[in-house]
Amino acid sequence: MNIPFKKWNTYLGIALFALASLVYLLTMERHLSFWDCGEYIVSSAKLGVTHAPGAALFQIIGAVWASLAFGDGTNYALAINSMSAISSGLTIMFLFWTITHFARRMFFVTKPNEFVENAFEFSLSKSQSIITLGSGLVGAAVFMFSDSFWFSAAEGEVYAMASLFTAVLIWMGCKWEEEKDERRANKWFLLISLFIGLSTAVHLMAILAVPAVCYM
Repeated sequence: MNIPFKKWNTYLGIALFALASLVYLLTMERHLSFWDCGEYIVSSAKLGVTHAPGAALFQIIGAVWASLAFGDGTNYALAINSMSAISSGLTIMFLFWTITHFARRMFFVTKPNEFVENAFEFSLSKSQSIITLGSGLVGAAVFMFSDSFWFSAAEGEVYAMASLFTAVLIWMGCKWEEEKDERRANKWFLLISLFIGLSTAVHLMAILAVPAVCYM
């Protein structure tokens, strides 16, 4: 008997987001690290200017999160750090969905030269679904607790949000691949173009996802 893959894929992605966000919120810094974090926290709270090339979108979103401090300057770091924690939790969710997308592709074509039209509409068997979802869980969990990513998730820096934009860009490329034969599939191209522009206003590392998206 087949299991409802799409439903489990959605629920497990959301569950990973909740788990990752909880872990990062519980372990995040309550103040700041003595490097660029202080600069980004203050410039976000006061809409100031950071070092070149700047991070305008990060600061605008950070200003919204800083409003949760209700004018108490001692809580600005807490608010901006929590923004990084939530951004990192969302990154894990999109990473899970990206892994399951590629893992699921292994089961569509069984013959070397067989072309399967609308392959993503094919249902997976129970064992195939377990393998696909298990691959996503393991991959996302390993990245969730990796040293570098956990550090960026716990402090008020641009790398957590830049990782989120990178994950979203790759995920949108996967969504286009799923719907490429549909009438309005090119809407994903427009969204990808928009997010590439937005990502440069956080950190230029996010555009590293562009070659991967173009390859797909």
